[in-house]
Amino acid sequence: MRRLLIVLLCSLLFLALPVEAKSLSFSHGALQGRDFAGQELAGSGFANANMEGANFENADLRGAVFSASILRNANLHGANLSGGMLDQADFANADLSDTNLTESIMLRSTFDFVNIDGADFSEAILDGAQVKWLCAKAKGTNSLTGVETRESLGCD
Repeated sequence: MRRLLIVLLCSLLFLALPVEAKSLSFSHGALQGRDFAGQELAGSGFANANMEGANFENADLRGAVFSASILRNANLHGANLSGGMLDQADFANADLSDTNLTESIMLRSTFDFVNIDGADFSEAILDGAQVKWLCAKAKGTNSLTGVETRESLGCD
């Protein structure tokens, strides 16, 4: 019940997110290998898209929706994904180093062989098994927020 309430509150916050840039829809797209590096894509939709090997380095993706997307081998280094919907996403072999994932919803996403050095997961909603898996490899400090990855995940 508590988790449902948290998801509902986060969804309401997501809807109220001020977006400076025009949000775009890439949902259901075949975006393998596309270069989105440094782009302003706050509030954009990438649900059910295949973005294997895509480059989102240093992109502004605040409040973006990546539900049920494939992000295998994607470069998300330094991207701002705060407040995003990243549930059921496949991040296998992705580079999430120095990424801002604060207040994002990441339930049922997979993180096989992912690089999370310096990623900030503060207030993110994750499954317990995901947190345990990520804590086993967590290290570093986010260069933008100054938060240690282990601290942001609540690792022991």
